[in-house]
Amino acid sequence: MHQSRLRFLGVALAVLGSTLACTPGFRVSSTDLPEGQPFAWRHVGADFGCHGGNESPALAWTGAPAGTRSFAVTMYDPYIPPVSGWFHWIVYDLPATTSELPRNAGAAGGAGLPAGAKQGLPDGDAPQPRYYGPCPDVGDPPHRYVVTVYALRVDHLDVSITATAADLDNVANSKMISKASFVRLYQRPPATR
Repeated sequence: MHQSRLRFLGVALAVLGSTLACTPGFRVSSTDLPEGQPFAWRHVGADFGCHGGNESPALAWTGAPAGTRSFAVTMYDPYIPPVSGWFHWIVYDLPATTSELPRNAGAAGGAGLPAGAKQGLPDGDAPQPRYYGPCPDVGDPPHRYVVTVYALRVDHLDVSITATAADLDNVANSKMISKASFVRLYQRPPATR
């Protein structure tokens, strides 16, 4: 019972924090991930038995709040047990002049990113910083992938090269002025025999 109350309190605080951090008019969208549509093959993972194109989707944002000095972007799947979720992509130190990322900006090496931007290691056994597309287990219900752009009050996140995705997300949250998010679903097709 005590654990349930703590979990509820944690969720309530997260929702409240998220509500307080939103700036009216700050929006993120993606022509590659239309609302109401699942991830297209080109944006699905190419690891762990999935055979997608593993290209990060194009993103665009508008209405960043005054005082924004840089941006960070994450793609996060909150489904993964026990409760920590799974970061599929994290980009930070995007200059304040950035308002979009082209498709496949999350490739290894980050050639599609603006000068000075960096990618962090996603969760799991990822060998290099890059985008890792959705690849839920066969039989799982659709997973919710939360794409978030953080407007930050600092030019650069002061993090180690070995920082985990959760570390990067925590630092971004601590330097955040506001954020904009959307959610898209993906369910892995059943295995064919």
